[in-house]
Amino acid sequence: MEQIVRNTIEALKKNHFDVKYFETSKEAVDELLIEIKQEESVGIGGSMTIKNLELDRLLLERGNTVHWHWLETTPERMDQARGAAAAADVYLTSTNALTQDGKIVNTDGVGNRVAAMFYGPKKTIIVCGINKIAENLDGAMERIEKNAYKNARRLKLNTPCAVNENCSDCSSPQRMCNITTIIRKKPMKKDITIILINEELGY
Repeated sequence: MEQIVRNTIEALKKNHFDVKYFETSKEAVDELLIEIKQEESVGIGGSMTIKNLELDRLLLERGNTVHWHWLETTPERMDQARGAAAAADVYLTSTNALTQDGKIVNTDGVGNRVAAMFYGPKKTIIVCGINKIAENLDGAMERIEKNAYKNARRLKLNTPCAVNENCSDCSSPQRMCNITTIIRKKPMKKDITIILINEELGY
């Protein structure tokens, strides 16, 4: 394990987050399917990491109730899924950045993902690769801004970053970067577990 990763894990633990480190995605997925009980409902926040690990499929196939707006096809049902996810037993998502001093940094368009990370479901599980580690808050914001265009293109949005790959702090009606949250310490009455994987995952 690299020293930067080790330092980040130690800092997150000092901030009272539970952290589990895995060398491979397979090991992490196996652990998640043990940690999340079959009888628990699972809400999922928009995440390419979760999608690529096929956690939604694995949970559904074994009988979990899963609420994820990415699985819906109409705006109405997507909104219903967002609401249901925020009331689930477990909230499963990724993060835009972790800082080496133990902070969790995220930027959202709607805000359902970031809100449920710290309020609503009793337990949040954040799954991410070591590529999400940034030196500090400035580095975290730089990382978010540099990668935002990838999501804009995936969603086929008409934003400046989707065209030129650079953040211009735009005022586009389809702007995704509307809400930024920094979780500095474990919130009261909330358990947050970070599953950190020694791979590059997501944006």
